[in-house]
Amino acid sequence: MTVDKFFEHVDKQQDDYVQRLREIVAIPSVSCDLAYRKDVVRMGEWLINELEKLGATTKRVEPGTQVLEGQTIDLPPVVLGTYGTDPNKKTLLVYGHYDVQPALKEDGWRTDPWQLTEDQQGRMFGRGSTDDKGPVLGWLCVIQAHKDLGLELPVNLKFCFEGMEESGSEGLDDVIHQEANAYFQGVDAVCISDNYWLGKTKPCLTYGLRGVSYYRITIAGPGQDLHSGVFGGTVHEPMTDLVNVMARLVTPEGKILVPGIMDEVAPLTDEERATYQGLEFSMKEFCAAAGSECNVHEDVEATLMHRWRYPSLSLHGIEGAFHAPGAKTVIPAKVIGKFSIRTVPNQTPARVTELVKEHVKAEFAKLNSRNTLDVDCLHDGKWWISSPNHPNFVAGARAVERVFGAKPDLTREGGSIPVTLTFQDALQKNVLLLPMGACDDGAHSINEKLDRRNFVEGIKLLGAYLHELSAIEL
Repeated sequence: MTVDKFFEHVDKQQDDYVQRLREIVAIPSVSCDLAYRKDVVRMGEWLINELEKLGATTKRVEPGTQVLEGQTIDLPPVVLGTYGTDPNKKTLLVYGHYDVQPALKEDGWRTDPWQLTEDQQGRMFGRGSTDDKGPVLGWLCVIQAHKDLGLELPVNLKFCFEGMEESGSEGLDDVIHQEANAYFQGVDAVCISDNYWLGKTKPCLTYGLRGVSYYRITIAGPGQDLHSGVFGGTVHEPMTDLVNVMARLVTPEGKILVPGIMDEVAPLTDEERATYQGLEFSMKEFCAAAGSECNVHEDVEATLMHRWRYPSLSLHGIEGAFHAPGAKTVIPAKVIGKFSIRTVPNQTPARVTELVKEHVKAEFAKLNSRNTLDVDCLHDGKWWISSPNHPNFVAGARAVERVFGAKPDLTREGGSIPVTLTFQDALQKNVLLLPMGACDDGAHSINEKLDRRNFVEGIKLLGAYLHELSAIEL
């Protein structure tokens, strides 16, 4: 009866919840851009204020400084919160992030990225709507609904919200380890809602993530940019060198060309292969989410394996190259290429970086160029895997059945949330990934959205999960 009343209340209050989401989407909390740092901090302060309004106690942790665009500035605060301290109840730690990716209307957005805009299909467009402001707000809505109904939460909650997730979670690991036996002491389980359903209609629980190692190749030569009519054909051009090196990292079919990169990858077992059967995944929907039929693999199993359990290498961009409209005939003096590798069990970041550096240097040497090369790893995060049979996952599965009337798919994911492994290792507690958004939400892309249905039913799911967790033996 308590959960049913909660569900009914969420339905009645959904317009208010959407309005709150609209309020925070309007805060452009872009962590990678110095111009928006004040907005990232403002978003963190918004969360502190809202938690305290709900009756939670908060702690603002300053994780240190960083160098951004040549300036040393303070990192955004890590927001810690506590709601409930009943020793007879379990304590759940909830993680989320309040920073977002950059977004410009001219990138191809159909709407203003900083104004939550809902269409007739209930799709709510706006940067951060699904990644991760909608899910973070969902937890606050769960508390508010229980307070409105005069109901106690069945568990104690602790919160850890950061403002640097989209920029490598700089400073967060140190905070987690410092607070493991302090603020986080007594936590029984961890839940993160920062990923997505496998499809568009069926919820899932996620028990595995790929890691990510991000690299930068810098090639420099001339003392300044040069005129191609004067110097073209007479000097080694950094852009030509860089394009040649980057072309020798990966094939158009996605095969990684770094020697030895597959040596540590865990072999595929018959038991693991069986888990790919019966999942709600459509190649048609996959192509629709990609925006075209650009898929490398034709069948579901191969596509999911290359998304979940095999490493991938992606080229992301070239800094320093001419990119504005027009026909400028400049030879750039220095260019920086950026790429990343999504790593999998049982790869180790240190070994992957060693192999990458050896390969890049070897390929550059083949060019016999007089330019200089530097290759470095900007940040890395290890892969994570758990057991879907843990009671924490069982509680999540029961909550899904209660809200959606169906058993969830049990999935791994191709994305990376390094803090998942940090929490697991530092606290020695199980971590559940309980997604709210759908596969076509377009996080990090133009026209990012969160469906109203996913938001409203997702709030119900988070609340139902708390009730199921309170009743299960961990």
